[in-house]
Amino acid sequence: MDTKPALRSPTITDVAEAAGVSPMTVSRVLNGRGGAGEETRRRVLEAAQALSYRPNAFAKSLKNDRSNTVGIVVPDIVNPFFPEIIRGAELVARPAGYTLLSCNVVEDPEREEEVLGMLLDKRVDGLIICSARLDDERLLRAIAPHRAVVLINRAAAKRHAGTIEVDYRAGVEAVVTQLIAQGRRRFGFAAGPAASQGGRKRREGIEAALARHGLSLVFDLPCTPDLQGGAEIAARLLPEIAQVDAMICYNDLIALGLMKPLEQAGIRVPEDIALVGCDDIPASDLVSPALTTLRIAKQDLGEMAMRMLLDRIAGRNAQQGIVIEPDPIWRATTPRLPG
Repeated sequence: MDTKPALRSPTITDVAEAAGVSPMTVSRVLNGRGGAGEETRRRVLEAAQALSYRPNAFAKSLKNDRSNTVGIVVPDIVNPFFPEIIRGAELVARPAGYTLLSCNVVEDPEREEEVLGMLLDKRVDGLIICSARLDDERLLRAIAPHRAVVLINRAAAKRHAGTIEVDYRAGVEAVVTQLIAQGRRRFGFAAGPAASQGGRKRREGIEAALARHGLSLVFDLPCTPDLQGGAEIAARLLPEIAQVDAMICYNDLIALGLMKPLEQAGIRVPEDIALVGCDDIPASDLVSPALTTLRIAKQDLGEMAMRMLLDRIAGRNAQQGIVIEPDPIWRATTPRLPG
């Protein structure tokens, strides 16, 4: 039987004994509060390093009522749109002394609600929530106990959260208007998750452009926001493909998932059907034909969200909302623009 005592982490008392000073002196030196001579400071730092002493972050957070951690919640980490947002947030969080806890809720509103509660238990100082799938009532109830919250792609009153929204309606409306000018009349929409507020905004943009020309959507179905969702849309679309000459897709992954089945069925893009995605993920410019899409500066989105969150943590709520215009990127899946 092993009777060795369990190893324990060194304490501030251990450092004090090794340096020949009081625990109060060690605390003052390690927290940069001064009051110790240079020789004493040197002995304390050397003792702490020799013992591999690390301050108890949890105890410190209880004392300061700060954990120096923030949570970021995304619908699906596999979607290339979201890692770039996380990267941007981390680029701002780390220099500010914050650790980022990334949470993936796999497009599940129930899991999203559970994660928001878990992050509250972890005592995070703030939250960034990307493209929340919860309905308004559940979302507001879940974020209410949190100290500071920023929502990406979701509207909320300023007392609840700061917001950064992409104006998908305006971006999609501009693209559809251009396609109508090029002669397209029969539009379909691969709508993405039914719970997505951004999906509803995209639909509003399509319908606004069509209504000005006396047109309406001829194909409109929700789907998962991934390659498989695109393949499933293709299976539903192909039997009535003659009714559609332009497809607007919720995101690039759905559009990319559509392309192979269309090619296998002998449907030419863009001659027979124009295809538009959204997000401008790297793969959209690597496929053939290259995908027309709406570009969102995803890393910038993460950086803006984290700066807004840090302001809210500090009690500076001057900037409550930002609206970003996506940029149309015209590529080979739509007819060439004149000139």
